[in-house]
Amino acid sequence: MQSQITIRPAVEADFDAIARITTDSYLAAGYFDSADHPYMQQIQEVAARAAKATIWVAERDRQVVGSVTLALAGEPFADIALEDELEFRMLVVDPAVQRSGAGQAMVKAIIEHARSLPGINGVALTTGGTWESAHGLYRKTGFRRVPDRDWLIPGTDIKLLVYRLDV
Repeated sequence: MQSQITIRPAVEADFDAIARITTDSYLAAGYFDSADHPYMQQIQEVAARAAKATIWVAERDRQVVGSVTLALAGEPFADIALEDELEFRMLVVDPAVQRSGAGQAMVKAIIEHARSLPGINGVALTTGGTWESAHGLYRKTGFRRVPDRDWLIPGTDIKLLVYRLDV
């Protein structure tokens, strides 16, 4: 039996692990060809992200195995959040332990957190069109597609899909 997964706010000591896991996850999934891609460079700047957003980690046996970034409407890391939504971005799990429950544990913790926030009635996220494993996780945890909110990454023809869960 696998040990318990703990979801907690990230601390500075976690930043290197978060950068590595995010890079490894995106490259392993084929989202980008190289860690040198400008977006990949940006997501590796965990300290800069943590200064402007809430980052959580999933931890098992005192090892960081995943992370996620949370944002409310109007905050720097909110891409799609409406006034009554909590948005999450960059949900990643170390490729070495994917499908071990860490992603689902983070999504469930996000949903519970959203339910505790005054004025928040939903959780929203953006995901890539071909990211089937992510789509499965979101459907399994109750999220529904909101195709009228899909959007293109600025300057590209890459369409991102929006999911929402009412809380």
